[in-house]
Amino acid sequence: MADSSIPPVSKALNRPDRELDLTLRPGRFADFTGQGKVRERLELMVEAARGRKDVLDHVLLCGPPGLGKTTLAYILGDAMEVNVKATSGPVIDKPGDLAGLLTNLERGDILFIDEIHRMQKTVEEYLYSAMEDFVLDIMIDQGPNARSVRLNLQKFTLVGATTRSGLLTAPLRTRFGMTARLDYYAAADLTSILQRSARILNVDLEDDGAAEIARRARGTPRIANNLLRWVRDYAQVRAGNRITRDVADAALAMLNVDANGLDEMDKRILETLLHKFAGGPVGLNNIAVSVGEEAGTIEEVYEPYLIQEGYIQRTPQGRVATERCYRTLGLVPPARQGSLI
Repeated sequence: MADSSIPPVSKALNRPDRELDLTLRPGRFADFTGQGKVRERLELMVEAARGRKDVLDHVLLCGPPGLGKTTLAYILGDAMEVNVKATSGPVIDKPGDLAGLLTNLERGDILFIDEIHRMQKTVEEYLYSAMEDFVLDIMIDQGPNARSVRLNLQKFTLVGATTRSGLLTAPLRTRFGMTARLDYYAAADLTSILQRSARILNVDLEDDGAAEIARRARGTPRIANNLLRWVRDYAQVRAGNRITRDVADAALAMLNVDANGLDEMDKRILETLLHKFAGGPVGLNNIAVSVGEEAGTIEEVYEPYLIQEGYIQRTPQGRVATERCYRTLGLVPPARQGSLI
C-alpha cells in the first residue's frame, strides 16, 4: 500500500474526528484491502464502462454493517471520475424527494442509497423506470385534475447498499446489473487495515499489537478502527504512544472486549441463554426482554457474529447454545449438545 495515498500526519491530526473518519476510508481500489472477488468484479466493470465511454451499470452491495459498502460507492465515483450523491432509504419518504435527487444528477453521476431496503414502497416503484429507461413519471394534482408528467433524466448509476437483501422486492433487485455480497474480513486483512490507520493516526503500532486488535474486531473494519482509536488513547496516556500486544490486551480489557472478541452485550446474551434458559431452545423475544435490548438489534447486530463463530445455533424451536458457548463461559456442555454442532 503506497504511503503517497495517505495524507500528511500533521494535517490528519489537526482535523476534527468526523473529518478524520473520512481520511481512514481508502479512496481508491488500490488502497482497499480485502473483499478480493468483489473488488475484482467492480474494477472490471469500471474498466469496461470507461473503455466504452459509457455509464457504469447499477450496483447493489449487500452485507453486514461496517464492511465497506459506503467506501466502495465512493471508490466507484473516484474510478469513474464522477460525482457521488449520497442519501439513505428512510430519508426518501415521498416521490418528490426522489425526483429532486434524480433531476440534479449529471450524466454518469452515482446516486448512493444506503439502507435501500428501508425505502417506502411507493417511492421504490418510481425507481423502476428511472433505472431502466432513465425517465420519471410524476403524478400532478389529484382526482379529475390528476395528470402524469414525464421527466427525462440523465443516464446515471444507482449504487444501493443493504444489510438485509432479503427485504428487497424482486422487481428492484433484478434491476441491478451486479449484486455483490461483502463478507467478514480475515484477521490478516484487518491487520493491514489497522497498520494503514495507525500511520494516519500517527501512533506506533507494532505487528503483534495490530494482530491482537484484529483478532478481536469481529471481522469488521469499522470495529477494528474504533478499537484502534481507543487503544491509541490508552497508549498515549499509559504506554508512551506505542501499541504492543500487551498494551492492546490491557486497553481492550478496559472495554470488556475479551480474547474472543466478545463484548459485554455478547456475553450477557450468552449468559442469559445458558443460565436463564438452560441453553435453549428459547425464542428471540425472550432473550431480548431478558437482556434489555430490542429483538431487532440482537438479530441484526449481535447474532450474526455469535452464529458465525459457533456460539449460538438457530433452530425451528428457537436459539440454542452450542458446545463452544458452554466451554467459553467455563461450563460443561450437556450430552445433548453433541448433536447440535
